[in-house]
Order: sequence, then structure tokens, then C-alpha cells
Amino acid sequence: MSDRIFGVFGVLLAIGFAFAALQIEESFLSDAVGPKAFPLIIAAILGISSAVIALKPDAEPHWPALPRLAELAAAVVMMLLYAHFLPVIGFVFATALAAAYLSWRLGNTLLLAAATGIGTSVGIYVIFHLVLGLSLARGPLGF
Repeated sequence: MSDRIFGVFGVLLAIGFAFAALQIEESFLSDAVGPKAFPLIIAAILGISSAVIALKPDAEPHWPALPRLAELAAAVVMMLLYAHFLPVIGFVFATALAAAYLSWRLGNTLLLAAATGIGTSVGIYVIFHLVLGLSLARGPLGF
């Protein structure tokens, strides 16, 4: 029964996501695909996957133990904090902190997790901002 509830929730989430994507206004300078295409593709994949889960559930689904659910909740909280602090402290610092935390929770040592966070953050910044010229959230230091 829990798989069906999860699947129906996912289908409803996909519908809401698609509805929000359809509200995106298109600029007269947009490309042939437009800004709605990628969110609609994500909504379609989510909807189809969730429908399969709802229509063909496992007979005996295995849910993780309470400590594992707490780890998942902590990761969700981290991503919410990331979204909140991204415009405040900037892309580089927010991404470094989030990536370091998630790397640490995946089993790395603190030093290796910090190196992973910094490397991920700087690497993405170089590729997306310096090479491709995309705008990323600026922090108090200007990057």
C-alpha cells in the first residue's frame, strides 16, 4: 500500500510541476525549444515513473530503518538550506558547504569531504561561469 501512496504522490507532484512549467513566460529571444521543454521533460519522467510505481507496487516493500530515514531527512534539510543561502553567500560557498556535507554523509572523512566540496564548487563555477558565461549567484565577495 505504501508504494501506491508514494506513486500517487509522485504523479500529483509531476502534474503540479508540469503546471508550474507551463506558466513560464517565453521571451521573443528564446530558442526553438523554449524554456518550458526541460521542466516538462522532467515532469513527464517523474509522472511515468510514479505511475509505474503506483500501478505495479512491490508485494512487500522494504522501507529503511529510522536512522536511515533521519539521514535522508537531514539531506533534504541540507538542500533546503542550500536553496535558502545560495543568494545570500553565493554559489561558490553554498555549493562547497552542501557538497562537503553530502560527501561526508556518504562516508568520506571530514578532510576529504571538504576537499570534495571545494573541488566540486570551484569546478562547476569554472565550467558554467568562466567557460560558458552563465550567471551564478554572487556572494559578498563577488563570486
